Amino acid sequence: MSAVQMTYAQAAALALSQAMEQNPHVVALGEDLGRGGVFGQYRDAEGAPLVQRFGPDRIIDTPISESTIVGAAVGMALAGCTPVVELRVVDFALCAIDEVVNQAAKNRYMFGGQGRVPMVLRMPIGIWSASAAQHSQSLEAWFAHIPGLVVVAPATAADNHGLLLAALASGDPVVYMEHKELWAVPGEVVPGEVVPLGKARIAREGRDVTIVSWSRQMTACQDAAEQLAAQGVQVELIDLRTLWPWDKAAVLASVAKTGRLLVVHEAIRAAGFGAEIAATVAEETGATNSKAHSASAVRVARLGAPRIPVGYAPTLEAEARVSAAHIVAAAHKLVT
Repeated sequence: MSAVQMTYAQAAALALSQAMEQNPHVVALGEDLGRGGVFGQYRDAEGAPLVQRFGPDRIIDTPISESTIVGAAVGMALAGCTPVVELRVVDFALCAIDEVVNQAAKNRYMFGGQGRVPMVLRMPIGIWSASAAQHSQSLEAWFAHIPGLVVVAPATAADNHGLLLAALASGDPVVYMEHKELWAVPGEVVPGEVVPLGKARIAREGRDVTIVSWSRQMTACQDAAEQLAAQGVQVELIDLRTLWPWDKAAVLASVAKTGRLLVVHEAIRAAGFGAEIAATVAEETGATNSKAHSASAVRVARLGAPRIPVGYAPTLEAEARVSAAHIVAAAHKLVT
């Protein structure tokens, strides 16, 4: 099938529609789904809410109670459904943290595989202009820490389509993190094309420094890579796409070529998922380089937001963003 131009939000809605058409046990539940979702992510290409096609028994509007929504979805999953849970923004998912962390994530392990929880928890992440501290967080590292959860963070319309299809077919609880400022961004999508979980995308090939990122931060990284290319620094840019499991092999292969790694994320730098990647690369390459010359050791750095809440005022919000200029400066430190 040929590629079609659509937005990040439309790409996800198409994936959900296809899954619902193929599997009558796929349902969606959450707040504002009847009107098509806060960001239009439950509307078809013509703009009609999906409830008009699938009815209120499968596109289910719920009360404002995240713990109830996720708790009901866990029960539905154990009973044989594949629920898609809309949590509006990741900040609100914290109201259902017990249901996610202690129920959905652990059931398969605690009961010897007798029950599975095939569900997709949509938790939009990231800074959303003028939305302040309680609507702008990136908490992917929290969920990557929990055994039993798959964590996905698509950066493009094509990946938001293909990764959602993969998440729905995985049979496990998937924390699916779409960036709020990507909803309206267009891209080419091949309808029905699945993107495998755990497989990174090489967005740009280069020889001087490897930059690893995900979600909307890829946009700033791409801008930085262009600027660095004009200055004679060739970046190999990796879009991780899935944070757990993450594509360690792709990152290590790139670092073996460039000898330098910069991990960049919008989330707060302290205890962010970039620390896991940086530490893994340092350990893996350190074990190899201990037998070689110390001069061959890989240089590793990470870049993230300062440990501050996102401010409402534009000047304060800007302090929490990791810009292309920040990335260019950090890359130069590695290559000089």
